[in-house]
Amino acid sequence: MSPVFPMLTVLTMFYYMCLRRRARTAARGEMMNSHRTIVSNSRTSPLNAEVVQYAKEVVDFSSHYGSENSMSYTMWNLAGVPNVFPRSGDFTQTAVFRTYGTWWDQCPSASLPFKRTPPNFQSQDYVELTFEQQVYPTAVHILETYHPGAVIRILACSANPYSPNPPAEVRWEILWSEKPTKVNASQARQFKPCVKQINFPTNLIRLEVNSSLLDYYTELDAVVLHGTKDKPVLSLKTSLIDMNDLEDDEYEEKDGCGMDNLNKKFSSAALREGPNNGYFDKLPYELIQLILNHLTLPDLCRLAQTCKLLNQHCCDPLQYIHLNLQPYWAKLNDTSLEFLQARCTLVQWLNLSWTGNRGFISVSGFCRFLKVCGSELVRLELSCSHFLNETCLEVISEMCPNLQELNLSSCDKLPPQAFNHIAKLCSLKRLVLYRTKIEQTALLSILNFCSELQHLSLGSCVMIEDYDVIASMIGAKCKKLQTLDLWRCKNITENGIAELASGCPLLEELDLGWCPTLQSSTGCFAKLARQLPNLQKLFLTANRSVCDTDIEELASNCVRLRQLDILGTRMVSPASLRKLLECCKDLSLLDVSFCSQIDNRAVLELNASFPKVFIKKSFTQ
Repeated sequence: MSPVFPMLTVLTMFYYMCLRRRARTAARGEMMNSHRTIVSNSRTSPLNAEVVQYAKEVVDFSSHYGSENSMSYTMWNLAGVPNVFPRSGDFTQTAVFRTYGTWWDQCPSASLPFKRTPPNFQSQDYVELTFEQQVYPTAVHILETYHPGAVIRILACSANPYSPNPPAEVRWEILWSEKPTKVNASQARQFKPCVKQINFPTNLIRLEVNSSLLDYYTELDAVVLHGTKDKPVLSLKTSLIDMNDLEDDEYEEKDGCGMDNLNKKFSSAALREGPNNGYFDKLPYELIQLILNHLTLPDLCRLAQTCKLLNQHCCDPLQYIHLNLQPYWAKLNDTSLEFLQARCTLVQWLNLSWTGNRGFISVSGFCRFLKVCGSELVRLELSCSHFLNETCLEVISEMCPNLQELNLSSCDKLPPQAFNHIAKLCSLKRLVLYRTKIEQTALLSILNFCSELQHLSLGSCVMIEDYDVIASMIGAKCKKLQTLDLWRCKNITENGIAELASGCPLLEELDLGWCPTLQSSTGCFAKLARQLPNLQKLFLTANRSVCDTDIEELASNCVRLRQLDILGTRMVSPASLRKLLECCKDLSLLDVSFCSQIDNRAVLELNASFPKVFIKKSFTQ
C-alpha cells in the first residue's frame, strides 16, 4: 500500500490537535489573566444546622422496569423513607430502570450511536426528585440495594418546583460526576459521593445513571439530601491558572459543556482574515472538513471564533449532518436553536432527547427551527422532551417528509390527540412510543399508513384498549416488521399472537414481558417458535405458564436465538434448558431468575457446560 495514506492519517490527527488547542485558546483567552480557582474549606456554624430529608416526590424519569399502574419496580419507590435498605437483593419495592449491561445495544432494535457525542457524557437514564425544603447541599446519600454502581452524575436545580411563581432563570449545577466504574459486588450499600458546593439552594435533585457495566438491574431504595438553610461560609484561596493546562472534562463542566457559546450573539465581521492562517491556507477544503469532524459541537463553536477561514469551515452545514444535542440538555434553549439554525439546513440526524424542559425550549422556538431544518431529517430523537405538544407533532409531520425514525419515548405529557399526526409520516421505519398516552384509534391509523415500519415499540402504552386488534393490524399491514416491543401490554391474547406470527415472518425481536393474559396452554408460544425462525431476542418475562414444551420448540426452530428471558416461570426444568443451550449456539443471555425448578446448583452446572452464556439468577435476601 502506498505510504501516502498513513501520512495523511498522521497529518489529519496533527491538525485535529492543533485545531482543538486553537478552539480552546479562543474561548479561554479573555479568562487567562483573571480566572481564579476557589478552594472551598467550608465550615458550618452551630446556628446553621444541617437539614436531612428524604425525597418527597419523583417528578420525572426516563424509564423504569415497572408498570404505569402499580408501584412494583417503579421510580416512584424512590420517594420517602427506605423500603428495603439495608437488606440486599431483588425487591419489588425499589426503583429499577428498564435496562442493564450492553444487551439492549446488541439487539436488532438498537439504534446506531450519534457521532460527536462528547466523551464525558455517558448518561443513559435519569430520575428527578424533589425535597420539602430548599437547602445548600452538603451531601447526597443514595441507598442502593442491588447491583450498585450505576449512578454517574448528580445535579442540582435552582428552580423550586413548589414555588407558585416561575423563576426568571433556571440553572443546573453538577454536584458530582464520575465515569462508569464496575462495582464487584451485588450487595446493598449507602453511596456517599463527595459533592461540590454550589451558590444557590435547591430542592430538586437529578440522578443520571449508566448501567452498561452492571451484571444485572440496579435497584435504588431512597435518596437522602443533606444541606443547610443558609449559605455556608467559604474560605477562599485564589491562584492563577493556565487555562490550557486544564483537563478537557474539567473545562467542559466549568462552562456547561461549552454551550454558552451557542447562547451568545456572535458576528464574524470582527474576525481577522488574510495570509495569517499558516498551513491551513495550503490544505484542501475537504481535508480541513475531515479534520473538523473530530471536534465536538462546543469545540466547533469555539473554533468558529478564531478567524474567518475556520469560521467558514465551522459554519458549513455539512458539519451538522448528524447533530446530537442531548449532552447539552442543561443549557440548550431557544437561543441555541436560533444560533444553530443557519448551520443545520442539511441536518439528517437530530437528537433533542431530554432537552427543553422547564421552559428552556418553547413550542414556537422548536417549530421555527424545524421549519428551516426539517426538510432533510431522516432521524429525530425526542425522548423525554416534555415541551412537545400537538402543534409540535403537526409541524414534524408537515416539515419532515423524509423522516424514517421517530423516538417519543417517555413523552408522557403529550396529549392523546397529538399522535394522529404521525400517520402522515408514511416513510417511517422506526417508531418508539414507550410510555406515551397514545390511544387505539391513533395507533391503528399509524399502522394503516406507515406500512414500511421495521421497528416498533409500544411498551407500557396503557391507553390502548385492545392489543389483539393492534396485533391484527400489525400482522396485516407491517409485513417488514423486524422488532416489536409489547412490554407490559396487559390484554394481548393468543389470538393477537397468532396474527403477529403469521403476518410478520421477518420478526427478529419480540418482547412480551409481563403480558399476563398469554397462556402457554393455548399453544401461543409454541406457534411463535414454529413461525418465527429468525428470532434473536425473545422476552417472556414473568409469564408463569412458560413450560418445557415451549423451550423445546424454541430449541428446535429458533437456532439463531441470542437472548431469552423466562423470569418467573414454574414449569421449566434444567433438562429443557440444556437442550436449548445445545441447539442455540449463539445464545448469550438467559434469565432464569425466580424460576422455581432452576436452583443455584442447576445454574452452576449449566454455566460450567456453557461458559459463554450469561445465565442470570436473581435473588431476594
